[in-house]
Amino acid sequence: MSEANWYVVHTYSGYENKVKVDLEKTIENRNLQDQILEVSVPMLAVTELKNGLEKQADKKMFPGYVLVKMVMNQDTWYVVRNTRGVTGFVGPGSEPTPLSEEEMMNLGFQETSERSMVVDFEVGDMITVIAGAWKDTVGAIKSINEAKKSITINVEMFGRETPVELNFNEVKKM
Repeated sequence: MSEANWYVVHTYSGYENKVKVDLEKTIENRNLQDQILEVSVPMLAVTELKNGLEKQADKKMFPGYVLVKMVMNQDTWYVVRNTRGVTGFVGPGSEPTPLSEEEMMNLGFQETSERSMVVDFEVGDMITVIAGAWKDTVGAIKSINEAKKSITINVEMFGRETPVELNFNEVKKM
């Protein structure tokens, strides 16, 4: 058995998710899980600003394309090529060309590890606020919320310690 590689499949615009679902059903029905390993519609998480409100959204990285990790043979080629909405494989002529590991890494796909946010802050670190209402305030980090991309510091207000939540981009490490 040969090695599985990532291939780029061209689809009708707007049919990427439908192709993914149809292809996954066909893989299950024909018991090809060991030959067609993964079907992906690469998405990019973006923050849109609409009417003054930030909104999280997912945008297709490559509209009109689906990535398929598969062992290329007559059966798998036929199944993918004849899925409704697929117009063909990307490659010279009718020859599908696999993506290299380097190309996949450039797209943000890594085989071994999950992507996660790397935070340069730790609880107890001293920071300086560089933007917003608390600009030039110095404080120690009390907590970090990676999901919200924020930290909490205590600020003295009216003679009392008061917790203040700040975004990562509003602070810098001392």
